[in-house]
Amino acid sequence: MLKNKILLLIAVIIFPLFLCSQSKKITLKEAIEIAQKKSPDYKINLNQNQRNYWRFRNYKASFLPELRLNATLPEYRNQVLRLTNDAGQDIFVNQNQLLIEGGLSVSQSIPYTGGTLSINTNLERVELFGLDDNVGYSVIPFTINYFQNSLLFNPFKWDKKIEPLAYEEAQKEFVENMERISVSASRRYFELLKAQKQLEIAETNLSNQDTLYKIGKGRFKVGKIAENDLLQIELTLLNSQNSVTSNRIELKRTSQNLARYLELDTENIELTIPDELPLFDVEIDKALEEAQQNRKAVIEFRRRRLEAEREVAFQKGNNRLNISVSANFGISNNGNDFNNLFTDFNRQQNVRVRLGIPIFDWGVSKSRVKIAQADLDLANNNINQDRQEFEQEIYLHVLNWSNQREFLVTAEKAKEVAQKRYDISKKRYILGKITITDLNIALQEKDRAIFQYLNSLQNFWQDYYILRQLTLYDFINDKKIEVEDVLYD
Repeated sequence: MLKNKILLLIAVIIFPLFLCSQSKKITLKEAIEIAQKKSPDYKINLNQNQRNYWRFRNYKASFLPELRLNATLPEYRNQVLRLTNDAGQDIFVNQNQLLIEGGLSVSQSIPYTGGTLSINTNLERVELFGLDDNVGYSVIPFTINYFQNSLLFNPFKWDKKIEPLAYEEAQKEFVENMERISVSASRRYFELLKAQKQLEIAETNLSNQDTLYKIGKGRFKVGKIAENDLLQIELTLLNSQNSVTSNRIELKRTSQNLARYLELDTENIELTIPDELPLFDVEIDKALEEAQQNRKAVIEFRRRRLEAEREVAFQKGNNRLNISVSANFGISNNGNDFNNLFTDFNRQQNVRVRLGIPIFDWGVSKSRVKIAQADLDLANNNINQDRQEFEQEIYLHVLNWSNQREFLVTAEKAKEVAQKRYDISKKRYILGKITITDLNIALQEKDRAIFQYLNSLQNFWQDYYILRQLTLYDFINDKKIEVEDVLYD
C-alpha cells in the first residue's frame, strides 16, 4: 500500500510537469490562421465590423415605415391653476382629474423631398373628481401630418449617397484588417523564430568557446601561447555566457508575446523556418489596378469628398433662406358619451409655411458658406495628396518586394560562406596556424551573417503579407482576397 501511494504521489507531481514541458509545433501559416480567429486584433476588427453593419442596418431601416404606440397610463393631477377668463381677469381653479390616453402613429420618411409623413390616431379619457358629469372623452380617428424642415436641403438625398459608400468602405476595411493581422502574426512569429535560432547559436558558441578555453589552458601550461591570448579566450567565453543568458530572456519575451497573441495554452512553442514561396512576378500596373479596386482608401476618397459637398449644400440651403413646411389634416370629436364619439366629426386642418431671411447678420451666413467651400477645397487637395501617397506606397513596395528574394538568396549564401570560414578557422586555430584574434573575427562574421539571414527571411515574408494587405490580392493564386461573410444575430 505504501509503495502504491508513493507511486501515485510521484505521478501527481511529474505528470503536470510533463504536460508543461510539451511543446506546441506551429508553422507560419497555422499561426496566421489562429491569429485571424483568436487574436485581440481580430476581436477588435470583428467588433468594429459589427458596429458598421448595424449602423448600415439602422440607415436602411430609417426609410421604412415605423409603427408606434404612445400611451399615458395614467396621469393624475390635483392642483390649483391660474387661468385668464374672457374678461382678462386671472382666476384660480382647482384641478382634480385622472387622464388616460393612447394612440397609434405610422411615420414614413420621404427621400425625394426630405420630409416626414405620418398618420396618427388618438383616444383620451378624462375623469374629473367632484363634479356630476365627471367623465369626458376625446377621439381623433385619424390625422395626416407632413413636416419638412427645409425646402432647400434634403438630408436623405445625401445619406443615400454617403451611407452605402461608408458601409462598402467598412467591409473592405475588415478584409484589410485581416491582412494586417497576418502581418502582425508573422512579425511575432519571426521574432520568436529569431530568438530561438539566436539562443541555439549562442549555446553552440558557448560550447565551442568552453572547448577552446580548455585547449588554451593546456597550451598556456606548455608555453605555446601567451597569457594575453589565454585571457582573450576567457573573455570570449564569458561574453558567450552572457549572450546565452540575454538570449534566454529574449526567448521568454518573444514566446510570451506570440502565445498571448494566439491565445495558446503554452509558451513552449516550436517553430520551423517557412518553405520558400513559389516564384511569381508582380507588375506595378497590376498591383495599382487591384489596389484601386479592392482597397477601402479609394472609396474613402469618394466619401470624404461627398461629405464636404454635403456641408456646402447644407450651408447654402439654410443660411440665406430658411423655409420649412408643416401640414395637418384630420377629424376629431369629444363629449361625455363614448357611444356618440364616432358621429358628426369635426374637421381639423392646417398648413404652415415658415420663412426666415437674414436681412443683416454682419456676414455670418456668407462666412459659413465660404468656410464650407474652403473646407471642400481643402478636402479635395488632401484627397489628391493622399491618392498620390497611396499610389507611391504601392509602387515602392512592389519594387522592394521584387528585390527581397534576391536579398534572401544572397543572405543565405553569405551565411553558408561565413559558417564554412569559421569552421576552417576553428580547425586552423586548433592546429596553431592562426591567432585567437583571427578566430574571433571569423566568429563575429559568422554570427553577423546568420543574423542578417534571419532578418532578411523575416523581411521577405513580412513584405509578402504587406503586399497582400496593400493590394488585397493573392498573386500566387491570381485571385482577390476575400473573407467569409460574418453573420450577426
